[in-house]
Amino acid sequence: MYLILFLLGILSICYFLCIAFFVGHGTNFFFIWLLIGIGLITFAILLKKGFWASHFPLWLRRIFTALICLGFALFVLVQGFIISGFSQKGPEGLDYLVVLGAQMKTSGPSKALQYRLDEAIRYLEANPYTKVIVSGGQGPDEHISEAQGMYDYLVEKGITPDRILLEDQSKNTFQNLTFSAGYLDPSNNTVGVVSNNFHVFRATKIAQKAGYQNVYGIAAKGEPFLQYNNMMREFFGVVKDFLVGNM
Repeated sequence: MYLILFLLGILSICYFLCIAFFVGHGTNFFFIWLLIGIGLITFAILLKKGFWASHFPLWLRRIFTALICLGFALFVLVQGFIISGFSQKGPEGLDYLVVLGAQMKTSGPSKALQYRLDEAIRYLEANPYTKVIVSGGQGPDEHISEAQGMYDYLVEKGITPDRILLEDQSKNTFQNLTFSAGYLDPSNNTVGVVSNNFHVFRATKIAQKAGYQNVYGIAAKGEPFLQYNNMMREFFGVVKDFLVGNM
């Protein structure tokens, strides 16, 4: 057990370092891997030295173990829900797509956002009567709104401007979908929500909560190396939105 925990701790810290120095990142959430690594290594050392058994009473160790098991079971359950969105593509002939925003860099869409836009383009080219709502406001580190950046990218790739609607005030997924609802009829229109695969489950559940009666997920791929980080972050996103009543 000591060796397994120690190796997992080392792997977590190495993953953190790779993201920090080689891969790039949009938020500071990836620091959780550093905290997990330090925690696992510290606990492994406590086990190895016998400090855990000799300095903590049995009842406390049992409560700690039970909480860890419950937390792990919840994590696995939520990850199952998240993975269920990976293969969603939506039916043909939808009335609208809603492309959820992500980081906009000065050079253009971030890789995650580009994946979403490219997936939307594939759908729009195959379904010429479908319109698209690009949804995302301007963050403090963004030179333009995410919606404007998405609009520019889609037009550059050949999507005609009359098919694109801009929602440029939202700051999170819940606002993306509630604000976008003002551009369509959520009770009657068929809508595809386009996001990266790890985000589709939560996005579609939020859309349903926001009143979309005919909503479908359309999963774009995620960044391969960052998939573990994104799925860990999404776990907390699902739990948070469930607790506050967004889904």
